[in-house]
Amino acid sequence: MKKTKVVCIGEALIDRIKNKSDQEFTDFLGGAPANVAFALTKLKIDAAFIGRLGSDEFGKKFIEQFKELEVDINFLQLDENLPTRIVKVNRDNSGERYFSGFDTRVNTVFADEVLDRNEIKKDIKSLEKLFLKTKYFVCGTIILSSSISAESIYFLLNIANKFDVKIIIDVNWRQVFWDFATSSSETSKKERVDLIRNFLNYAHILKLAKEEAILFFENENPLKISKTMLNRPDVIITDGANPIIWFINGVQGTTKVINSSKIIDTTGAGDAFLAGLISQLLLFDYPTNESEIQNCVRFASVCGLLTCLGEGAIEQQPDHSKVNKFFGSQIL
Repeated sequence: MKKTKVVCIGEALIDRIKNKSDQEFTDFLGGAPANVAFALTKLKIDAAFIGRLGSDEFGKKFIEQFKELEVDINFLQLDENLPTRIVKVNRDNSGERYFSGFDTRVNTVFADEVLDRNEIKKDIKSLEKLFLKTKYFVCGTIILSSSISAESIYFLLNIANKFDVKIIIDVNWRQVFWDFATSSSETSKKERVDLIRNFLNYAHILKLAKEEAILFFENENPLKISKTMLNRPDVIITDGANPIIWFINGVQGTTKVINSSKIIDTTGAGDAFLAGLISQLLLFDYPTNESEIQNCVRFASVCGLLTCLGEGAIEQQPDHSKVNKFFGSQIL
């Protein structure tokens, strides 16, 4: 049986983005793993999401969006006591966003911090059926900042390995999450880096930003990074508007990024990039030469770019027709 499903695990949260006036804000559904799941379904890839939301209005909005885009949420957990996390997001003049903290008026602990392994294990047969159909398992590292959720991710990683599912890790280093979480707020930066660095050994495909490559590997060469890791993963390093450098299927190369003067908001661009890349890896049944790899990475970079041309991570995610229209026009 050919595996075509992609499972994304981690945080689904609200991006509360300040408007240009700096006085008001707009709430958008977000969270990297959720963004990737949404973007995949827009690209006609069968995706599932595993995470925990508050049983609140934001949780209901997420469920509506998951159902509308036909994301499998059979293992989505709802918390009756803890809220869906709200992240405060500011933007600079170029559209680059940065996190300024969390909305703690309701609570100081959030639902995504208590993803329950025991609740997942209750339906182990359905979980195993899911992984029988799954090609890729996608996660980040924010989930490690909570000891409870970290137990769940390690449990699921072991199940994924049992069923020969390939692990994709997007580092997505966000220090503010670690500073805030009860179980990690007192840990040093070195302890956090060491924990994440060990976690990355699960990866078969590793995506990281240039600054993350330097932080965790003291290196920005994807081949050299791959050689330091247990699974010798493929490595993709992004650097904003600068070229993407990669080591994929034994081939090393660089792909130029198409820039635009119309960028409004970069929230979720990396998630759209990753979803675009995964869609192409499935399409090519994994690229075998430089030409195919370049096509995969270019497609992914356009997915990321198109997501930046409006506000919010999910609303702007492209489908195939938008990407193909862009390639046809190449005018921005």
